[in-house]
Amino acid sequence: MLNIKQQTIEKAVSVSGVGLHTGVTATMTFLPAPVNHGYKFQRIDLEGQPIIDADVDNVVDVSRGTTLEQSGARVYTVEHTLAALVGLQIDNVLIQLDGPEPPIMDGSSIKFVEALRDAGIEEQNASRNYFEISEPVRYIHAEKDIEMVALPLNDYRLTVMVDYNSQVINSQHASLNDLTTFSREIASCRTFCFLHELEALYKANLIKGGDLTNAIVIVDRDIEEGELDYLSQLLNKPKIGVNKKVGILNNIDLHYPNEMARHKLLDVVGDLALVGRPIKAQILAARPGHAANVALAKKIKKLMESAKSHVPHYDPKLPPVMDLKRICELLPHRYPFLMIDKIVYMDENSVAGLKNVTMNEPFFTGHFPNNPVMPGVLQMEAMAQTGAILALSSQPDPENYWPFLAAIENCRFRRNVVPGDTVIFKCEFTAPIKRGIVKMHGAGYVAGQMVCEADMTASLVRKR
Repeated sequence: MLNIKQQTIEKAVSVSGVGLHTGVTATMTFLPAPVNHGYKFQRIDLEGQPIIDADVDNVVDVSRGTTLEQSGARVYTVEHTLAALVGLQIDNVLIQLDGPEPPIMDGSSIKFVEALRDAGIEEQNASRNYFEISEPVRYIHAEKDIEMVALPLNDYRLTVMVDYNSQVINSQHASLNDLTTFSREIASCRTFCFLHELEALYKANLIKGGDLTNAIVIVDRDIEEGELDYLSQLLNKPKIGVNKKVGILNNIDLHYPNEMARHKLLDVVGDLALVGRPIKAQILAARPGHAANVALAKKIKKLMESAKSHVPHYDPKLPPVMDLKRICELLPHRYPFLMIDKIVYMDENSVAGLKNVTMNEPFFTGHFPNNPVMPGVLQMEAMAQTGAILALSSQPDPENYWPFLAAIENCRFRRNVVPGDTVIFKCEFTAPIKRGIVKMHGAGYVAGQMVCEADMTASLVRKR
């Protein structure tokens, strides 16, 4: 089941260890973050302590891991960290690092999951800003026989297939049909490589921190005793053997027969987090890798940015972001002049409020009583009250302010609002709040059709 509200963690928590590719020991600290903060890394070991947003546009390398760079600062191998956050449905976290790469730990996400659970998960008073895939999004690399697709689905599910043409590993499949099972079924699955890749990776200046405690090495060819001694020196291990039963170096047992496919699924979860919003989709991936994952993430983000619909989505089955009680705690209005029944969406820049229009509205007795129509001025009032919720919520002490409407411009009424209509009012900031002056654009919708719109200016006045 997917969460409705955003989440962060209750307190800071740290993990330490060596980075897989850089070989640098670092401490990574997860810190609570406010609503709509998202995932951000911070290199506290660098001058100015720069921030690197976990955004697909910041990906600069996908060589055996996903590397981000922003403002000249890099963070290597972010996918296992991000997968843990997505798997726990944690939305807002600042991730501080005193080195260039998160600790590899055991090569999976489980240590991050355990640390985040120890920190405690805290629900926040804002709904999750899901992006729902509205049409198939495909990535195909014909030469490598890679295909990935994101399909419309009111959930988040993933299925991965891997096939390495290996005598040791047959074709494997892994699925995640319920995100709440990520911690139990996927998080402990470790990264892996083939023996024939091992020396090449070292020569390519990768896996400096890799050893047989944080990665699975698959023996995909015959190996001589002398070569085992060489590998012992390479991996700084006193003695290396081969588990011939499963073809794994140093007698490591697999957590699952399809652990490799499950780890590839873990990587997909982590890389797709770089879209920047939680996704609702069915993800199907054949032979994925970091390059393909990032390519699909870029296509999804492009679709997200090109989405033209501004009509707010309302699902009456879901609990509101704010009920009438909370609205009354923020707004001074009361019946019959409280025009909003609930707030159904809010982020740092926009808000959506709902008004159920019934025949029992007091204004219908005198306003076109034989042809009841909601007065346009009251539609504007309902829109302004919705916007006031957003403006007040942007303040650390909203109870200490009065919201006063100062101006309405470019007002248009496009169709009548009548009894039985459910009006969704959406308001968005058009400029940052300065000296208490609030500027926003608002619109009202009935059944997906705009009924009114206006540009509004309001003033937040501190109570005496």
